[in-house]
This record gives sequence, C-alpha cells and structure tokens, in this order.
Amino acid sequence: MIYLENEIHQEELGIQSIEVQSNYNVHILTYDGVINPVASDFIGSAIKDAAEDGSQCLIIELDTPGGLMKSMQQIVKDFMASPVPIVVYVAPSGSRAGSAGVFITYAANIAAMAPGTNIGAAHPVTIGGADTSQTMMEKVTNDAVAFIRSIAEKRGRNEEWAEKSVRESASIPASEALKLGVVEVISDNVDSLLTWLDGREVEVATGKKILHTEDARIVEVEMSWRFKVLNVISDPNIAYILLLIGIYGIFFELYNPGSILPGVVGGISLILAFYALHTLPVNYAGLLLILFSIILFIAEIKVPSYGLLTVGGVVSLILGSLMLFKGAMPFLQVSWKVIAFAVILTTLFFLIAIGLGVSAQRRKPVTGREGILGEIGEAVDHFTKGRGQIAVHGEIWDAFSENAIRKGDRVKVTGLENLKIFVDKIS
Repeated sequence: MIYLENEIHQEELGIQSIEVQSNYNVHILTYDGVINPVASDFIGSAIKDAAEDGSQCLIIELDTPGGLMKSMQQIVKDFMASPVPIVVYVAPSGSRAGSAGVFITYAANIAAMAPGTNIGAAHPVTIGGADTSQTMMEKVTNDAVAFIRSIAEKRGRNEEWAEKSVRESASIPASEALKLGVVEVISDNVDSLLTWLDGREVEVATGKKILHTEDARIVEVEMSWRFKVLNVISDPNIAYILLLIGIYGIFFELYNPGSILPGVVGGISLILAFYALHTLPVNYAGLLLILFSIILFIAEIKVPSYGLLTVGGVVSLILGSLMLFKGAMPFLQVSWKVIAFAVILTTLFFLIAIGLGVSAQRRKPVTGREGILGEIGEAVDHFTKGRGQIAVHGEIWDAFSENAIRKGDRVKVTGLENLKIFVDKIS
C-alpha cells in the first residue's frame, strides 16, 4: 500500500492515514512440466497479455526437467523481445531448472531461486533417431554453448558456468548459483521477491524500466482449458495410447462398415495423436513398426500361420513402442508399464479374434446345402408313393423317401438335389 504525505506530518495536523490502492499490477505464471510447444505458446501468450495490461513484470514460477530445444529457443526469443520485464523464479523448494530450463532462466531479465532448488545439466542430447555421430554431437554442443553464452552476455550473468553447464552437465544449488552470479537473488516466497524487485531498474526491448512491485496487485495467469488439454495429450504415454486407439478404431470401422462409433472414436484419437506426434520427437521407424505389427495381427486372422505372424506382431509392437520416442531424456519416452499393458491387451485381443475365427471355420454350416443335410424334421402329412412334406428349419419342404412315413413321424435329411430333399424315417 502507499500513503499520503508522511505519517508524522499527518498526525500533527490530526489527519488519519488514508490507504490508497496501488495502480500497479504484476502477472504471475506457474509452469511445472516439460518445455514443449504447448509451454512455448502458453508463455508467449502470457507475455502478450501482461504487455497489454501494462504489468510491471511477469513472474514465471518454473519447475522443469527440460524439454525440446526448438520450444526453448522460441521462449528465449519471446523473452528478448518482451516489452515487459521477465522474472524467472525457480520455485517452490525442491524444484529445478534443468536442461532447457537453464537457458530460460538465463534469458530472463531477473533470475531468482527459492532455497532448496537447483539449476543445471543443460547438455544437449539426441532424440528421435537423430545423427549421433561424434562430429554431429560436437556441432550441436558448440551451437548450444554459443547460444547460452550470448544470452549470458546479454543479461550480464556468469558465462563460464553457463558453458560448463552445457559441456559438462554441471548442476548447482541455489546458494552456489547466487555466489557464481547465475541468479540475482534467493527468495523464500513471492512476497519477499516482490519487495526485493521494487525500485530496481531493468532493460527490456523498449528501453529501461523501473519496477514498482512492493504493493502491486497480483494477477494470477491460469492455463486455459485449451492449453491444459494440449499439454496432457503431448505426454508421450498419452500420445502412444491415442495412436493405438486411433488405429484400432479405424481398423474396426473398415472391418465392419457402418459401425460408425469405432470410426468416429478412431478418427478423433488419430487426429489428437498426430498433433501430439507433431509436438514430440518422433522416430518414424518406431511408428512404422507399430503399423506393421497391426498388419501382422490382421494377417494372422486371414492366413493360418500357426501363431508365427502373432509372434512377429508382438515383437514388432514392442520394438516400435520402445523406438517411438526413443531418447536420452526419460520424460520423452513411453513408460514400460504402458507398453506392457498395450502389448498384452493387443495380443489377447487378436488371439481371441483368431480363436473365434477358427471356431467359426469349424462350425457346421447353417445355410445352403451343407446347412440342411443331417437336420431332423417332422412329417406334416402321410407320404404317398414315397412323396410328402416335412417341416425342417422352420420351413415346409417337399420330400422323398423309400420308407413308409406317416404324419408326425420324425425324419432325418439325407440328401438334397435342386429343391428336392431326401429323408429317412427315424425309428
């Protein structure tokens, strides 16, 4: 809060202090998760809204294990072009700014950490079947070093440690980060951070700006439902499940045209899966192996291979699932539990389908010539000169027999010629 004049002079005049609401506001965004295109869009949108609202600064409470370099680069660009001061606050205690989080923290106008947090391990890793040769890795590493050193130089932070974090995957706690000049302040909470920020001068894309934050109004930036949904489906496990549901749905629709529901569910799932695959580092060899496994399962139903195609399908599905988002970062891999569940469920389904198909092939025909031979019927009148009518299969047929048959006698169909059936009396 701010007050009129000084309180001593007001007391001398018998005037009570009048509390005035601050006209300043501060936007606060909390992000806990992987740095991906959804995070990039969300943070970019928050910067735009803060600028339009005339916010003193945008505070980003960050806790991330890292993420995609392309998304991180976009966030850094947004920070550099922002007319609003950006404060990255690694919090709460126990949080970390790992990998891509190091670049994002360095790119902020002011970097802060809570006690019990850490920052570092920004060494780039290969994902999605990228070139892993030594020459290529050196190029990627050198590019990342040049990028983070340029950011550190722009923000006046420790360039040597930034390079060490990239080349050697160095990681340090908050206390050491403050000593090395990686961050400007360690703060227990947002309130104390706002007090520390008040009156400080920062340089943004539009020039220098003095912060007024101590009594500012807090504006919480919530992730919209659209970003929440996109963030959920961008998880590798969810993307993998959506992909399988989409494939099964389309398969069922093509196998039973007109079912509608499997086709609708499969189509929606595939579209969502394709969006997720777009945001993730996909290894297309893994994707092709998954599609090939489904083809093998379907072929087992059509072609008797005594289980050989099923075994091939299981192996292909497991390998494809492991390779789909293969990388050194655990948060970009499909969980073993999800893979095991999907493989077991898929295998059981097709084994049951194959069993039902074999049973259907062995079942006695119920239509045509084969369907009526051997059936038991009943004579509906007396046979005259070896000819009469019987009821069988719910129908009345003209029948012929060499035996004497009376009305009500049980008969068995022994032959069929055109529309004539031959029967014998059952004694």
